[in-house]
This record gives sequence, C-alpha cells and structure tokens, in this order.
Amino acid sequence: MLRSLEKLNVTLDTTDFFITHLHADHVGLLGDLATNTSRMYMSRVEAAIVSSVIEEPEKRGQQANEILFSHGFPAEELRKAMQDHPGYRFIPKRPIDFCGLKEGDSIEVGDYSFRCIETPGHSPCHMCLYEEKRKILVSGDHLLFDITPNITFWLERENSLQEYLASLQKIYSLEVDLVLPGHRNVSCDHRTRIKELQNHHQSRLNEVVAALGEGEKTAWEVAPFITWDLGSRSWSRFPPAQKWFALGETIAHLDYLEQEGKISKAMVNGRVVYSLG
Repeated sequence: MLRSLEKLNVTLDTTDFFITHLHADHVGLLGDLATNTSRMYMSRVEAAIVSSVIEEPEKRGQQANEILFSHGFPAEELRKAMQDHPGYRFIPKRPIDFCGLKEGDSIEVGDYSFRCIETPGHSPCHMCLYEEKRKILVSGDHLLFDITPNITFWLERENSLQEYLASLQKIYSLEVDLVLPGHRNVSCDHRTRIKELQNHHQSRLNEVVAALGEGEKTAWEVAPFITWDLGSRSWSRFPPAQKWFALGETIAHLDYLEQEGKISKAMVNGRVVYSLG
C-alpha cells in the first residue's frame, strides 16, 4: 500500500481519511496510516462503536457470542470462529480521534463537495459520499457489484435487512454516473445493481420460509437451506468464521420476516426457535 501511494505521489502528512464503516478491512489500518496532521472522518455513530471496541475488545465480542449461541451456534465452533474473526483480529491498535459525521454533512476537497449519506444495513450507520456536480457515489460496502454485501444482525439495530433495503432505495433516487465501491470493480449503473440486490434478498427470504415449511428451527438449522456463494460443498464444511457471517445473515433475514409478521419466534430451552405463522 505504501509503495502504491508513493507512485501516486500521495503524502500521508497531507492526507485525510474518510471511513465508510466500522469493519476491520476498512478501518483496521487507520491507526498505522494516519499521521498527526490527518483528519479522520467517520459516522459519529460508528466512530463511537469503534472507540468502544478499541477500549474493550472483549466486551462486544462476548455480547455477539451470546446472541449467536442462543440461535444455535455450537459453543466449540463459535470459539473457533471468534479466534479467526477478522473483526477482532485486525481492529486498530490505538485510539482514533475521529471527526464525527452525520447525514447531510459535507466534506470539501479542492473543488469537490461530498455530501454524507447515512445508509445503515451492512453496518449500523454505514455512510456513503455523494458528489452531486460530478455525479460520483463513494458507496463503500453499501453497494457492491461483483459480490453481495453481508447483512447481519447488529446490537444497535432491530431490523438490519429492512434498513438495508430502505437504504438501497434511498441511493436509487440519486443521479449517478460513477460508483466507487469498497471492493472489486467500479460501475456506472447503480440502479440495475440495486434491483439485483433487492431480488437477491427476496430469494433468500423465500429460502428461509421454505426451510421453516419443514417445521420450527433455530437460525443455525435454517442456515444450511440458504444458497451461499462459497466453495464448500456443504454447510458442515464451511470454515467456522464463514459460519459466523452466514449465521448472522440468516438471523437478519429471520428478523425481517418476524417483523413483517410472516413468521414467529419463541425461546425454547434457551434457544431462539422460529416457525411459520
């Protein structure tokens, strides 16, 4: 990274950073790259979360573990998943003095003016940037074109999938000529991709309902019925860390259906169980 920045004539002493969201692959190196003269921008909601995780890394992990265990994640596999989880292995190693942002704030860079747009779903308060004059959208992980963003449960949100779908619709209305995502290829057709993502989640919701048609299940028991884009031949062969992500996404879809009144949930012997009706 440093060699590539040098080729681009980027000097870190005169570089500011905008972080779209709290995941470690986006915020993890900030403590190493930022200098004493850098400004570090982030949603004020997520900046507070990152700061709390840096101060007490074990606390948030334990809270997430308790939820996943209640949804059927076996204790030993859960332990292995957390050992390999990048979110806890690669968090910043020092406190970060963030410039907290909210919906509608602007960042001026030369003759560019980027408007902050809150797009919760992939993370509790993911934030995109929109340059209206040039019709540029910095979409982070809210809108990806070669892969689908992971939508999981969040301690701060009750229905992350519903919020994600609403955030997609919010972005749909923008006039955009260039989308700069957080991973893989750029694109100039955000509306087609939004429709594809909406259809993707509807298909996944249908798979969840079909799984419950066989009887009540925990999220752990529903997960193998969902189509996952991974190389493993079966759910049992998924790496534990991937099961962590997959189960979180399963819970998000179950929460959405429960909030819509299409399924119900109950606590049975210390486990959350879902059923139709």
